[in-house]
Amino acid sequence: MRESLSKMFIKLILFLGVMAITSRQRRELLKFIKKLEPIKGRHTELVSVYIPAGYDMIKIIQQLAQEQGTASNIKDSTTRKNVTDSLERMIQHLRLFRKTPEHGLAVFSGNVAEKDGQQDIEVFSVEPPEPLNFRLYRCDKSFVLDALKEIAEKKDIYGLIVMDKREGDIALLKGKSIIPLTKSTSYVPGKTRAGGQSAARFERLREGAAKEFFSKLGEYVKEQFLYNKDLKGIIVGGPGLTKNEFVDGNYITDQVKRKIIAIKDLSYTGDFGLQELVDRSQDVLANEEIAKEKASMQRFFEMLSKKPKQVAYGEADVRKRLEEGAVDVVLLSETVPDEKIDEFEQIAERYSSRVEVISEETREGVQLRDMGKFAAVLRYEMH
Repeated sequence: MRESLSKMFIKLILFLGVMAITSRQRRELLKFIKKLEPIKGRHTELVSVYIPAGYDMIKIIQQLAQEQGTASNIKDSTTRKNVTDSLERMIQHLRLFRKTPEHGLAVFSGNVAEKDGQQDIEVFSVEPPEPLNFRLYRCDKSFVLDALKEIAEKKDIYGLIVMDKREGDIALLKGKSIIPLTKSTSYVPGKTRAGGQSAARFERLREGAAKEFFSKLGEYVKEQFLYNKDLKGIIVGGPGLTKNEFVDGNYITDQVKRKIIAIKDLSYTGDFGLQELVDRSQDVLANEEIAKEKASMQRFFEMLSKKPKQVAYGEADVRKRLEEGAVDVVLLSETVPDEKIDEFEQIAERYSSRVEVISEETREGVQLRDMGKFAAVLRYEMH
């Protein structure tokens, strides 16, 4: 019973802590950022506020009221008025919220008038698709958007295993962030044997302890990675040949072993080893995304050749099949305007269809662009 509860807890942590944001959420956030990024203040008069998940909204409103008092000391009269008025509009906006949204809130306020001497104070806010874990208040010549850009970056999730015969670390790579999961140490004795022991017996002891450590680490790997459906692949690294013995042996379940996409030679283990593994795997990570796009397009072209009635292409035809609920996956060229991608994603969501945006980095992606930018693989043949 304890083991079963432990596995359920691991599933819950993986779901809550590292679930990837949807393509639609990312696109909406990018549109929000794109809207705010060109806005520039004459002086440090644009107000950015980040409210972390779970933080008391009343405390934020009280802090902003205090900042209004501080802003009254600004020497330049125009800047002073813009800052105090921006804070007032932001306070009014925040009072509309009964409590802080689940993931926190990013709020921006400032004078967006294009001509000098005019005032047009606007307030913008967004609840990010991932929880905010920091608080920020800043006045600057531009809005502070770096945290939102980081969230909006594509964050595929990969498993990381770094090990030698002394220790093993298991972590997740989400975007640029390394999220440690489990650390395990071994009882493998050092290479110098105790007095009185024969070399053969000592080597058998070391080998037995190593196998015991590998088995324990393999169980941890299974617990952390088997239930994570968002995992794109696993990368293993470490000094020497120990990592290869671990992967080639019967220590990892086949379902998990099939997810291993690379094995890298490292100089370190531990936290330094995890960072080194990420640094040395950039080529693999880039190729994985391209490989995924190529596989999706190759599936489409294969269906087009063998079962032409089970595919659609061209905007009108794809839209028609999508609205009939017949589409498994929609393939859109990255050259399709954002508004059109959003529109197709909303329709797809109603019928549990997937949408994949295909770059022009592959020959298949260029073919999609040249054949009309819209394609789809259907769930069944249509006549």
